[in-house]
Amino acid sequence: MLQVCPNGRRTEGVPVSPAEIAAAVRAAVDVGADDVHLHPRDEAGADTVEPAHVAAAVAAVRASTPSIQVGVTTGAWTIPDPLERAARIRAWTVLPDHASVNFHEDGAELVAEALFERGVAIEAGIFSGTDGARRFLRWPHAHHVLRILAEVTDPDPETATDTAKALLGDLGTQHGRPVLLHGEEDGAWPVLRLAVRLNMDVRMGLEDTLALPDGSPAADNAALIQTARALLPA
Repeated sequence: MLQVCPNGRRTEGVPVSPAEIAAAVRAAVDVGADDVHLHPRDEAGADTVEPAHVAAAVAAVRASTPSIQVGVTTGAWTIPDPLERAARIRAWTVLPDHASVNFHEDGAELVAEALFERGVAIEAGIFSGTDGARRFLRWPHAHHVLRILAEVTDPDPETATDTAKALLGDLGTQHGRPVLLHGEEDGAWPVLRLAVRLNMDVRMGLEDTLALPDGSPAADNAALIQTARALLPA
């Protein structure tokens, strides 16, 4: 599975409005994306879990690309208080298919419970260099998540794959869930190639990197997805 991550927390050069996000997802799906993880934005362009903004982004993507599974972030930077963030999730009027929960963040379990209550599948975000793997694996509902996002935050192309292997070692295999392995910045492409060798799900998009494998700037999300798709088994 190849997931597109069209914007992330970047503030420039990425789609921000619902219409821009929807157009970027449509273009990415046309060249091979299977799924989307997006960050809804508020009027100031900041990441948000506010119901109106989540509804607008998710509805726009579904209108442009009905076949795609749509996921959103619930990162702590949207609302630091996990109880308040969970309350916003319980107030969502348009539900995404899945949402990511970063398990190194305080109150991750509370946010995950709110998603379970709403029937939204969970992508468990496990960041390298954190205690996320330990916290996730001791969570009683770890085996109920949709997938694990193994997120390699090491941007160095020389060391990112070793960091990825260490993260996968921390996770082990007893959880029994699919793993989507991805890197960021200059580590994005080496980690993607490792994920392909390990037959894991992958993701690519302007959230993760602004560059193609040769270091040249990517024109857009579709260019990144098309390049990633060419690296995957037929």
